[in-house]
Amino acid sequence: MRSPRTGQTRARFVRESADVRRQALIEATARCLAEKGVGAISVRAICARAGVSAGLLTHYFDGVEALILATYRDVGEKVAAAMEQAVAQAGPDPRARLWAYLRANFQPPVLDPNLLATWISFWSLVKTNPEIAATHAETYGGSRERLEVLLREAAPQIPRPAARVAAIALTAMVDGLWLELCLDSSTFTTEEALAMVKEAMTYIIEKPRDGAVDQ
Repeated sequence: MRSPRTGQTRARFVRESADVRRQALIEATARCLAEKGVGAISVRAICARAGVSAGLLTHYFDGVEALILATYRDVGEKVAAAMEQAVAQAGPDPRARLWAYLRANFQPPVLDPNLLATWISFWSLVKTNPEIAATHAETYGGSRERLEVLLREAAPQIPRPAARVAAIALTAMVDGLWLELCLDSSTFTTEEALAMVKEAMTYIIEKPRDGAVDQ
């Protein structure tokens, strides 16, 4: 309904306030997961962190599990957005865009020990929560597919099956290095991790291949 004084302003304000409150609950959940893990999370803990009443959580979400799922999606979207921003800033060169996508894994906001703690909480639910498992598959599948696209743009001579395998290998390498840096940055430096990834990327792009390209 329109406000007689402000037209649609009030409706827009109410909608924006609802979005802000919902996002506050999601961000509070991410912080609670990072600090306490899944086992210690509760409606009370989340609402205390968000500074809202417990009734507000159940107004926006069907319980804590639904809120955790929404948080997983939100965190995944933020990471994906950071990666895409890096690609966009790299300019038009396909090889530079591919490298920017890989390098972004080792820069803030993606390289963050607090983010690792949040991911660990999500991963612990993959085997027991079908919706979390589906979101996990979608998140990681989308990331690998995006990497494959960038790889084929940078090296169109690579056959499609080989590009898929290469994207999986690069993803596994990046994930492993990212994990170790978040757990113990004294093992090797970010610069060393980047050098390893770049060497692998260069090898994949420049490796001699026989046969026709599968477009």
